[in-house]
Amino acid sequence: MAEERKSLNFIEQIIEEDLQNTHKKEELKFRFPPEPNGYLHIGHASSICLNFGLGERYNAPVNLRFDDTNPIKEEQEFVDAIKEDVLWLGFKWEKECYASDYFQQLYDWAVEMIKNGDAYVDSQTSEEIAMQKGTPTEPGKESPYRKRSVEENLELFEKMKNGETPERGHVLRAKINMESPNMLMRDPVMYRCLHKSHHRTKDNWKIYPMYDWAHGESDFIESISHSFCTLEFLPHRELYNWFVEKVSKEGELKPKQREFARRNLSHTVVSKRKLMQLVEKGVVNSWDDPRMPTISGLRRRGYTPNSIRKFADSIGVGKRENMIDVAHLEFCAREDLNKTAPRVMGVLDPVKLVITNYEEGKEEWLDAENNPEDESAGSRKIPFSRDLYIEKEDFKESANRKFFRLTLGKEVRLKNAYIIKGEEVIKDSEGNITEIHCTYDPKSKSGSGTEESMRKVKGTLHWVSAKHALETEIRLYDRLFSVENPDGDKEKDYMEFVNPESLEVITGYVEPSLKSAGIQDKFQFQRIGYFCVDKESKEGNPIFNRTVGLRDSWAKKK
Repeated sequence: MAEERKSLNFIEQIIEEDLQNTHKKEELKFRFPPEPNGYLHIGHASSICLNFGLGERYNAPVNLRFDDTNPIKEEQEFVDAIKEDVLWLGFKWEKECYASDYFQQLYDWAVEMIKNGDAYVDSQTSEEIAMQKGTPTEPGKESPYRKRSVEENLELFEKMKNGETPERGHVLRAKINMESPNMLMRDPVMYRCLHKSHHRTKDNWKIYPMYDWAHGESDFIESISHSFCTLEFLPHRELYNWFVEKVSKEGELKPKQREFARRNLSHTVVSKRKLMQLVEKGVVNSWDDPRMPTISGLRRRGYTPNSIRKFADSIGVGKRENMIDVAHLEFCAREDLNKTAPRVMGVLDPVKLVITNYEEGKEEWLDAENNPEDESAGSRKIPFSRDLYIEKEDFKESANRKFFRLTLGKEVRLKNAYIIKGEEVIKDSEGNITEIHCTYDPKSKSGSGTEESMRKVKGTLHWVSAKHALETEIRLYDRLFSVENPDGDKEKDYMEFVNPESLEVITGYVEPSLKSAGIQDKFQFQRIGYFCVDKESKEGNPIFNRTVGLRDSWAKKK
């Protein structure tokens, strides 16, 4: 039976209709246009996957264009981080472009618009302009400078460009319609005076284009066929088209703007402004803090490119905003890491286990498979000795029938090793267990083929050899906010919902094979979860970040 073809989303339907009616396949061209004023987050990942995914589907070029029109907030650091994120996700762009590449062309077009009576210099304050805009139900009022002569407008605009006008002294506005029901069409500002150095053009320009003016014209310059953006830009579409009409000629391909809904992620915020506040106020350590929803933060935490692409594909694109549970993103991580991450053993909350009938000083190296999901992953040797560490929660002095881990008088298997039986405990003066003493069955070695090794016991525990274990720092990351929608309560600051338990740093023990683990190497700590080597690790002394547990512990915790 032929595989059923995946149904088209509404964006793909738009393209298919255009290919039938208005566009040739070779005219298709897309773009991903971030503003370099912060690091990209999981919401941007969906947009990246949408635009570059369309490029792959239709074998069409996709530009990476930086809409760098605001020198106050934009930095080269953000440009570099964005490029790294896109490449890490597995995409390659056709051209690396910048709105600042087009500053001269945008200026020249603005001059032509002044000459054609489509733009004028306004000398009012921003507050006065805002007052004259009117309301959605009341028309705006024309600026007293709207009827300036072409000559005066050209002279003033030239002075703005040369820096002869103070900041906030003048703006250039499009002359459209102050009575338009769409308030964005009420003579929008095209340029403002800004005497700030730009990360690329340095001090060459004293005026900078507004986003609405630069964005559509940049699409037109690059021959972008379809410009996809989020729903808040729907009211901007009319202005987008008006500006493009002013600079294009009959028969030229005009970019087509269409909008899709944001996908918000639970237990976090995805506003660049708010993410920056988290960094500046020290709530997190950096933009790539593993608690952040930034792509760099998710990468550092141990998420894989494939898991994020799978997440973006599974939530799709829609016309209505909705909240996606972060548990779905975690599911995508587990599903991918389960196939690729080697299995190792680590103990996070250790208690010593002594096998009293195991010869002192003896050690042996046991075989352990690296990944049962991947036969080609092979196996490794792990050391076994008389003194081990196991998890404290894996032992109870006395327990009911539903406790299938170690207790006195009962047997469990040590993973890849032997069957042991709890015999007694050693306690300190405060009654805390310091050692668990047990005996082992020498004939029960895993994989030995003996009758004893085939014996069924209900529990299997992970462990590490105390003599060989590598002591290491382990960072247990959890959700950054304690509520699903930190922005949902308009009476409260989202900062009030920061989860004080979003990071716990502990010392644990891992098997010695991990001493050589490299930055970003990923592992499954058996029975615990998935972990990644942090970039702050030193050679021979890895630091592990918990990516995600084996199961969704948050629902249980709540």
